[in-house]
Amino acid sequence: MSESNPIRLFVSHLYAPDEAYFRMFEYLESAINFYYKNCATPDKPPRSMEREALKEHLRKQINEAELVIILSDLHARDPVLIEFQALYSKANDKPVIVMEPFGTGEPVAKELRELADEVIGWNGREIADKIRQQARHEDTTRWDVIEFKLD
Repeated sequence: MSESNPIRLFVSHLYAPDEAYFRMFEYLESAINFYYKNCATPDKPPRSMEREALKEHLRKQINEAELVIILSDLHARDPVLIEFQALYSKANDKPVIVMEPFGTGEPVAKELRELADEVIGWNGREIADKIRQQARHEDTTRWDVIEFKLD
C-alpha cells in the first residue's frame, strides 16, 4: 500500500447520512501512513430508489473495491440491504470486515458475523491493521513500548 497504490474500500451505507459512516472515515484519516480510496458513493444515489436499482448501484461500487467494511450499526435500519452488501461481497471473493456497533456493547447480528472475515471494534490502529491484512495480506506486527520508572 502506498499513496500511488491505495487500498480500494467500500464502506456499507444506505444512501442517507449516517454517523457510523462518517466515523469510519475519521478513524481512517487519523491512521498514519494509511492510504485508501473510497469506492462507496452514498451521496450519489441512483435515479430510482427501487430495491433492484439500489442493489445494482451497490454492485457497481462493491466491484471496484478490494475490501468491504460492513457497519453493523446500519443493520437495524435496513437488514436486507446491509446483508445484501455483505453477501454480494463474499460471492465476489472480497474480504469482509464487520464493525461492532459503536459504544453500545450490543453483539453483531448473527447473519453479519457469519459472513465476516473479521469482526472488530472501533480502535483506529486495529482497523488500519486489519484492513491491510485482509486486503493486501500485509504483516502489521507492531510492538507497543511502555515506559515506566523504577524508584
